[in-house]
Amino acid sequence: MSSVLHAEELTDTDIEPPSPWNTEVEFGYQAHSGNSDSKSLNSRLSGEYIQGRYRLNGEWKYYLLYKDGEEDKRQSTYNLQGDYKLGQKSYAYSSFNGYDSKYSAYFTDYTLSAGLGYQFTNTEKLVIEGELGPGFRYQEPNLDEIDDDDIIFPETVSEAIVRANLGITWKPFKTLSLGTEFTAVTGSSNTRIDSEFSIVNEITEDIALKIVHNRQYHNKVPEGLHKTDSVMSINLLFLF
Repeated sequence: MSSVLHAEELTDTDIEPPSPWNTEVEFGYQAHSGNSDSKSLNSRLSGEYIQGRYRLNGEWKYYLLYKDGEEDKRQSTYNLQGDYKLGQKSYAYSSFNGYDSKYSAYFTDYTLSAGLGYQFTNTEKLVIEGELGPGFRYQEPNLDEIDDDDIIFPETVSEAIVRANLGITWKPFKTLSLGTEFTAVTGSSNTRIDSEFSIVNEITEDIALKIVHNRQYHNKVPEGLHKTDSVMSINLLFLF
């Protein structure tokens, strides 16, 4: 009887429940290939909150792009998504993705979407989630900053879209995790597919090395341009 009471005392007083918050900060370097040959420095801040049936994810990225030693782009990218669990594996989601830039071909590029998600599996070693839903896309071109290597047509886009997303995270070892994510947004003006492959190796409990390869595909591009661009980055990841 005494051992049972002792266990209950540990559970109630000595073991703190896990925090609903998870925060990450990244700093790194990127090398671009495809339609551009350049280098950049980047930073990223992300947070996740999980409580009961609710899950909220937010991410902000900021980077400076240099060509021939001069600043060529300064851009902010942000994502916000809220989920509400409907059943054991299904959930409803709403998301907002966009970026603002002074130098790039688009002043603004916003995508809103809402729909249903499904968790095919959710364990400590493997997480697979898929999402599908309708939405809306708005893009305002920066006509003064369009270069020959920009994947853009000089028209303002305001259209209905369909968004699909698939995310996979596999943790084969305690300190190593592999992730991949595919996001497709299709509308009458264009179809864009973003893919990301990442490797995270924990150095300490609070610091990790993260290698990321991003690929962006457009089914329609101006004449003479590649349909695919890729970005490789090596970042230091700080966990809080």
